[in-house]
This record gives sequence, C-alpha cells and structure tokens, in this order.
Amino acid sequence: MSFDLTSRPWLPVQRDDGTQDELSLREVFAEAGALRRLVGDLPTQEFALLRLLLAVAHDALDGPGDHENWSELWADQGCFEPVAGYLDDHRERFDLLHPVAPFFQVAGLRTARDEVFSLNRIVADVPNGEPFFSSRQPTVRRLDFAEAARWVVHAHAYDTSGIKTGVAGDDRARGGKVYPLGVGWAGTLGGVFAEGDTLRETLLLNLIASDATDAIGPLRGDDRPAWRRPQSGPGPGAAGGRRPTGVRDLYTWQTRRLRLHFDAEGAHGVVLGYGDPLPAHTMRGSEPMTAWRRSRAQEKKRGEALVYLPREHDPSRSAWRGLAALIANRAEAAGGSEAPLMLRPGVFEWIGRLVTEGALRPGFLIRARVVGPVYGTQQSVIDEIVDDRLTMAVVLLHERDRAYARQAIGAVSDADDAVRALGDLATDLARASGGDQEGPRATARDLGFGALDGPYRAWLGRVAEVGDPYEHRRTWQREAYRVVAGLGDQLMADAGDAAWQGRIVEAKYGPGQGGKQGAGQGGKHGGNQGGKQGGLWLNSALADQWFRGRLGKALSDPYSDRPPGPVPAPVPDRAPESSPRVPV
Repeated sequence: MSFDLTSRPWLPVQRDDGTQDELSLREVFAEAGALRRLVGDLPTQEFALLRLLLAVAHDALDGPGDHENWSELWADQGCFEPVAGYLDDHRERFDLLHPVAPFFQVAGLRTARDEVFSLNRIVADVPNGEPFFSSRQPTVRRLDFAEAARWVVHAHAYDTSGIKTGVAGDDRARGGKVYPLGVGWAGTLGGVFAEGDTLRETLLLNLIASDATDAIGPLRGDDRPAWRRPQSGPGPGAAGGRRPTGVRDLYTWQTRRLRLHFDAEGAHGVVLGYGDPLPAHTMRGSEPMTAWRRSRAQEKKRGEALVYLPREHDPSRSAWRGLAALIANRAEAAGGSEAPLMLRPGVFEWIGRLVTEGALRPGFLIRARVVGPVYGTQQSVIDEIVDDRLTMAVVLLHERDRAYARQAIGAVSDADDAVRALGDLATDLARASGGDQEGPRATARDLGFGALDGPYRAWLGRVAEVGDPYEHRRTWQREAYRVVAGLGDQLMADAGDAAWQGRIVEAKYGPGQGGKQGAGQGGKHGGNQGGKQGGLWLNSALADQWFRGRLGKALSDPYSDRPPGPVPAPVPDRAPESSPRVPV
C-alpha cells in the first residue's frame, strides 16, 4: 500500500474564486499563484502545513541566498518550477504508508504491550466532554489518508504534553510511561507569519534568505529537512540535545514519534510517543515565526545575562493591541534599558530588510497573521486557539523611516489609555451608586476595545496613503475620542438614579491619584466640605467631569493644535487588565 503525498491530494486550499479543493504537494506549488491560501481543519494546522511547504521550498530552491536572489524569485511567476523535480527525487520519503520510512513516522513503532490507541491522540479538535460544539464525535474511529497526513504534521507541531505511554526502545520510559516533556515545538510559540494576496506571495514573504542572520541566525551545519535525514528511531536522536541547524531542520523538527495503523480504507489507530524536545530559552535567533519577550525570572534562575522566551498570544487581546511586538525594532523595544524587552518576529525583520533595500514598495500591504493554541490543565489539552489577522503596509517595518511605525504604536497606546479612562468612569459610577466595581470596569473595557477594533484596523490600513504620519495619528486620536466619549455617554445614561444622587466616598478617591484634585473639583458637590471630614460627595456628574479630563489627557487633547504626545516604550507584558488605575 502507498499514499504518495507528492501526487495524491491531501492539502486543503482556497482558490481565488473562494472555492475549496484538496491538492497534492506538486499541485500546490504548481498552482500557488492561483490559490488564495491553505485552509486546514484548524488554524494551527494551516500554520504547521505552511512551515512544511516552506521547508520544501527552501530545500528545493537551496535558498534564497540574499535579498537579490529573493527579488529574482519574487519577479518570476514560475519561481517554484524546480520543486517538481525535487519532489520526484525524494518521492519515497513522502509516502505516508511506506513500510520502512513512512512520512513523519517511525516504522515498527510499538509499545511493550503492542497497544494501539485511538486517533483522538493526534486529532486536536476532538472536544473534551462537549460533543455538541464540534462536528467531531467524542471519538475518532477512522480517518482517510489525506486527513491522517494533515494530523500527523500537526501532531509534531502542536501535540499536547502530559504522561505518555512509553514505546519500546525509548530509554526515557519508566514503568511503561514517559513523563511530560512539553508540547510540540510550534505549541510553545505565538505563531506569526505574513500573508500576501496569494499562496505564492505568502510563501515568498516567509522565505527568508540564508544571509539574514538577524532573522534566522547563522547556519549551524548542513541544514536539511527531516526527509533528507536518517529515519528516526523510537527514542530521542542519537545526538541527544541536538539543536536545529537551520529553518529547514526546524520547520520539520520531529518532536514526536508516531506510527499510524491502517487498512485499505484509511487509518484507524496510532502509537504516539515523545520525540526530540527543544528548550525554548535556547531558540532565540533560530525561530523566525514568533515574537520574543525577555524573561528576567529565567535569567535569574539560569544565571544567564539574557534569556528570551517566545511571546505567546493572549486570547483576550486582538492582534492590533500587540502591534508593538510585531513592528518595534530593537532600539524602540529597549526603551532606554540595556537590552530590548522584546524582539519582533524574525520574518518581520526580514520583510523590514526587503522594504528598506527597495525589494518591496513601502505601500505594499501584508496581513500579519497570528496563530497559536492556549493549553490548559498542565498543557494536556488545548482549550482554545488564537487566530487573527492585521492588515498593514510594510512601511511600518522600514528600518530607516520609523515615523510611521512609531505613530502606529503610539496610536495603540492612545487606545489603551482611552479605554482605561472609560473603565475608570465605570468604576466611578459603580462607586457612586454603591455597587460592585470590578464587573462594570471589565465590561466597559471590553466594550471600549471592541468599539475601537474596526476603526483602528481601518486607520492602520491607510497609513501608507498619508504624507504626514503625525497628522494621521491626530486623526486617530479624534476618532478614538469620538468613539470612547460616546461610550461614556452611554454609561452615564445607564448609570441610574443611585449614581446621579451619589454618596460620600473616601477623600483620597479621585481622578488619577485622586485626593487633592478630587476634593478640589468636588466643590459644588460637597467635595470641599467632605474633604475636611475625610470624604467627598461622588455622583455621576462629578464622575463624568473626571472622565472628560482623563480622556482628553489620554488622547493628547486631540482638538488642540499641539502635536501628539510622545510614543511610550513598548513593554512585553502589561499589568492585568482588571487592575483599577484609580486607588480606592
């Protein structure tokens, strides 16, 4: 039996006309210019399959070597023609059912008791106790070979952690079990890649030249994908702690050992064990498809000067709110400290070089795609998956013209500060009425960010069209003021009679630091008198007065003639969203 991935359809794609299809590896590269994108059963599967295609492209083209070589590929509509011959040369290693070297598997892999497990172990969208919210039934009894191949690739990238049954020949097994060694490598990342208008553009935008050492680091040896390496055995590689030699090796890294059990109709079981883990703290400079955050805790623990870990996605934050992590260069991310607090993804370092050196025009639009799982219960299950896109012009990545990027980052800070002011208003109104404060505050913040989401994305998409980035930011501040002020009016209208009447609260409570300013502004409302007695009269009128002052300050008084406020240094992780800014 055979299932040749180079010629049999198994990769799900979306065509330019919106229809979906399944294609072989050969067909995907031949038709890449007419395809919109990969689709996958889950967004994480699309990410894993894209990395597989990139490994094929890098190896088949043996490059690109530099940005000039890349520019030649970008201009050549037939740039992927060499892939067909390459796939012919390595066709045997792309056979999913090969008896000796099955694709991304270990032939003869078995447990000591010859157990065969449910395909649930590799299919990530099987629900945990909630079958009504998925097209999957509680168990997966059978997969056709095309779908089985996709989940094999996904398992190496995103398989969960936890205790796994030991396989025969793996010295790490104790009592028939191997204790947790972590999730698949891609599962540790806040996955990021650049999308173009076609799959061809997407592949090329993420095809980083070997001389771009600021994006992918220097090669550590002969960089080869898994199918050009000796077949893996049941345990870790012979080199033990071997690190990837380059992106071809990394994108096909064998983090698991698995073997499908099948018959003529498809796969019906699997044996799954741990493969070659990668320690995250050693991978900065090697992995280009994630942002990085500096970890002082790990620096202290390991006694190392600098430790960077992958910056995972926060499912509560839209992609635009983390824009600084995607576009801030090292100087901006350092914020005056001795080392950057975060590092943008290597793929965006590469695209920044392309636009700086003229290989891409500044107004060229890409979609920054962010994909990643959120694991739960000691990383033994996938709770949810983050999937978002942010359209932006590549001028934001230009190394010598940083004005656009800084104003775009500043506009995100404007939004954060404006929404914080809205949350403060909700807190003030709740306090004036004597009700719970944290619930209304969190609800108001969610409302604020939700209302600004569409306007910010539209504003960012027009950045390259304007001549003055500073005036463009002022335009944003006016729009943000209009939106958030309107939400404040809505909160005021919904506050009710109790907030309108108000009550005495502690004198230190007020706008910003409260105290002195709050008591002074509270004059007509009993503020001065209350201040002498250790309290002030807070009602909805005073709360609204404070809100307008906070909002104007947050947005640099957007209707004045003064330039926008300074751009604050980005930080890798903000304080918890629910923490009140006004002391109580």
